[in-house]
Amino acid sequence: MATLLDLPPAPIRAGSGVGEVHAAIDRLDVTGAVPVEQYAGLIAELERAIRRLEGAKLALLASADRARVADLSGMSDTAAWLSRQTRSGSAESARAVRLATELAPGSPAEPTRPTAQALSSGAVSPDHAAVIVQATSSLPAGLDPESVEKVERHLVERAERLDPRQLRREARRALATVEADRAVVDAHEGEVIRDEERRALAKTRLTIHENPDGTLSGHFTVPAVPGAILTRVIHSMTAPRRARMGASAAQAGDGASRRDWAHQAGLAFAELLEHLPTDRLHTKTAATVVITLDHDKLANAVGAAGLDTGDVISAGDLRRLACGAGLLPAVLNGASLPLDLGRTSRLFTEHQRVALAGHHTTCAADGCERPFAWCELHHRDPWSSGGRTDLAKAMPLCGFHHRRIHDRDYHHRCGAGGVTFHRRT
Repeated sequence: MATLLDLPPAPIRAGSGVGEVHAAIDRLDVTGAVPVEQYAGLIAELERAIRRLEGAKLALLASADRARVADLSGMSDTAAWLSRQTRSGSAESARAVRLATELAPGSPAEPTRPTAQALSSGAVSPDHAAVIVQATSSLPAGLDPESVEKVERHLVERAERLDPRQLRREARRALATVEADRAVVDAHEGEVIRDEERRALAKTRLTIHENPDGTLSGHFTVPAVPGAILTRVIHSMTAPRRARMGASAAQAGDGASRRDWAHQAGLAFAELLEHLPTDRLHTKTAATVVITLDHDKLANAVGAAGLDTGDVISAGDLRRLACGAGLLPAVLNGASLPLDLGRTSRLFTEHQRVALAGHHTTCAADGCERPFAWCELHHRDPWSSGGRTDLAKAMPLCGFHHRRIHDRDYHHRCGAGGVTFHRRT
């Protein structure tokens, strides 16, 4: 069984190498069983070969664009020509042409870009390449070519270890590779994120179709923050597992059969729509997203703010969203707020909740994966028995475990690994 596609080391040339590629694929045997330890290596090599082919396709596409093949074919542009040749969608073809022309040298004398070299060797994917191209094109206009190339090479190296989404997050601060002043890097990152937000807003769409079977289906594209709020609500209604594998029914509840999670999410979405507060849509949303940022960034509206969903937004957009959306800022290095309320308040405050998020990421029950953002705060010492509403006495519990901790049929114990439950005998 072949372990590599027999690709030539140089880029495929039209009319001379494509047939050899097809012949190599014909010789490749992937139908028979192989030793288990070889699967990982074979998959990795096939992926590298696919990436090399994609790199060759983009290089050929850039050449076709320079040759103005669309004009000769009576097509409006190269993207339309590509869509017809490959029977791919117009948007996908436009992205491919854009990436191809950005990766191609400006002239025959210009050296090949590091990203194009990495794609040609199979070290990175087209998705990685698109992230790198976008990041380098977003660098400050006055940056010298040597610095731009240094940033690009750094991102190529990181692309060999990160997936495209992780690389995109890291690339926002790519300027730090050549810029020592953190304030300058922060300001640039903020501008990059603002550009992303503007592009995201321009791409926002919603289409709804009525089907003949009594259902409606649709497709939507929204910016990251409203998407995070929707995801938070849907996930809170379709919670993940509540305990470690093999845990007792006291800890995890009754066992459930294999679930269709897409169906569960659909049911949750339908329930959410049925309970929308249509009489007061102008008020805050039910889901609260916690945002962490430095006080100076908030005051000056520069840099980036981190969401507890893992996404980031610009500090300027945060100030806008905070006027009406369900966003709660956790400002670092700012003026402190009283977090211990003693017996003066029955319920924990949102400020206490934000502070507690620094100590917990999930439900406090042992093995429960439900994120902190979906949990309720429980008094370690019951309020009815004289307990205090103090931060040190707060415990995040998901709805299931919060009900269980108040269930008299069970007793609980707080240990180093979290809260464990046992049925009383």
